[in-house]
Amino acid sequence: MNRVEGLRADTSQFTLERKPLRLLGGSIHYFRVPRAYWEDRLLKLKACGLNTLTTYVPWNLHEPERGMFNFEDQLDLEAYLHLAASLGLWVILRPGPYICAEWDLGGLPSWLLRDEKMRLRTTYSGFTDAVNSFFDQLIKRVVPHQYSKGGPIIAVQVENEYGSYAKDEAYMPFIKEALLSRGITELLLTSDNKEGLKLGGVKGGIVRLTNKASHTRAHTDKPKMVMEFWSGWFDLWGGLHHVFTAEDMLPVVTKILDMEMSINLYMFHGGTNFGFMSGALAVGLPAPVPMITSYDYDAPLSEAGDYTSKYHLLRNLFSRYHTQPLPDLPSLRERRAYQPVVIQQQLSLWDALQFTDKPLKSKIPVNMENLPVNNNNGQAYGYTLYQTVVSSGGILNSKNNVRDRALVFVEKQFVGVLDYHIRQLAVPEGKGKQTLSLLVENCGRVNYGKSLDGQRKGTACRCYNRFYFSLHRLEKSGHWASMRERPSFPAFFQGRLYVNSFPKDTFIKLPGWSKGVVFINGRNLGRYWNVGPQQTLYVPGPWLHRGDNQVIVFEEQETDGKIQFASSPDYGMSVDVQ
Repeated sequence: MNRVEGLRADTSQFTLERKPLRLLGGSIHYFRVPRAYWEDRLLKLKACGLNTLTTYVPWNLHEPERGMFNFEDQLDLEAYLHLAASLGLWVILRPGPYICAEWDLGGLPSWLLRDEKMRLRTTYSGFTDAVNSFFDQLIKRVVPHQYSKGGPIIAVQVENEYGSYAKDEAYMPFIKEALLSRGITELLLTSDNKEGLKLGGVKGGIVRLTNKASHTRAHTDKPKMVMEFWSGWFDLWGGLHHVFTAEDMLPVVTKILDMEMSINLYMFHGGTNFGFMSGALAVGLPAPVPMITSYDYDAPLSEAGDYTSKYHLLRNLFSRYHTQPLPDLPSLRERRAYQPVVIQQQLSLWDALQFTDKPLKSKIPVNMENLPVNNNNGQAYGYTLYQTVVSSGGILNSKNNVRDRALVFVEKQFVGVLDYHIRQLAVPEGKGKQTLSLLVENCGRVNYGKSLDGQRKGTACRCYNRFYFSLHRLEKSGHWASMRERPSFPAFFQGRLYVNSFPKDTFIKLPGWSKGVVFINGRNLGRYWNVGPQQTLYVPGPWLHRGDNQVIVFEEQETDGKIQFASSPDYGMSVDVQ
């Protein structure tokens, strides 16, 4: 098409090439979906009657170490934008730098916290210098995909929900200029909830609402859009699975459309928080509570890409806003419940320590972000083992310095757990000096609210720090023991999943295990925890191959020696979204 004028918001309706355009959007995050399934998910979005894709950009994945950038493979944003364009979808890009998204530290890299004076999301020079460096790499990849240059990007969001943070009135103008000065020319948007509308805007940006409750107000002379219509909700470990029923959702979406508003479904397809990337919720709670691994979100398209009743009802509704029939529904992918895997080998944490880097001896407390590893970028995620020597028993008091959860051992014998709620443990008397070990897990950094600057993890005790296991080193180790020996926990457990045909999606079930992490063929599927609600872990078929597939489980406290599989997920007991 001949491109003269991009998306505009000069009247009560959006216009593209001066013709009215209603944005029917859906959020799918490329970093939460296996790349092999990007096309499948976007085709299903289009077949639902949506014309616009929205996605965040996770800074912490694209720059895992300061100055080291990754825009390849699973993180090939340009390929994702190319794909959207090839399918005839418009794109609203939400490049951050902060994204919230129930993602660790709201997408900000943990190495920022090495600076003890760091003030995130402000014009503090330590933060703005890092943003400028990241945007130098990101925006030059985005600019060619703008509408004015023949690409699919019709709008770019300036930061995210800053009205709920609002610590620096110069910050939003800085982010806006950071985009414009690097060549962003499309319509700028901001996104805030009702309370944040007055504080989160930026001159020349179009304020949009994030929630479904307040969609009837603000900027009556401008196009109205619900930038985040929450199609479901996220879940927390130890809680219930949130459900927003199709019967409750459809009347609200219908009303929004009847009012001639645009809408973006957050999420249309949630995907998965693979690895250690899920965030934590602290707002309104006495202590942070971590997000689960699944980001199914009760969205119209399920975690594994299945249609739901919500999908079909929305498709029928959106079809009324198209003059042509919607595309046929893409076929669903077959799934399989593989035969159980019997664990063949084990390697205790204590035996695995020889494969870690040399421990750091410290006289002062060292949080994991300030450990001298990863080219002095610190340890971003996972577990850190702290050890010291004690000369007597007594009461161990964390004084609330454990971030977030610690397994406590004396002479490698489990004593108990320290966390935000349990802050004291009895340490048994021994003969002479004893080694006290705390295996501290970063359960996920808070992703929303005003406590972002305080998300340093680990513990504040004087000790040795051991860190950073290499899976490759463990795999090649000759120290794995057979399962005939009684396991010493925590431990790594290894088995083989044999696939005799084309690999299909599946779900892992671990009813005889307590808490840990699962790796398949070297890929971190994420955390499991018997406190629920999530009872299964999604395994994408493209991450498997014919023949033997290596499965390694790091388990904290117990195992029945079997890994089970299911063809459908189990997200636990549910509760309606309020």
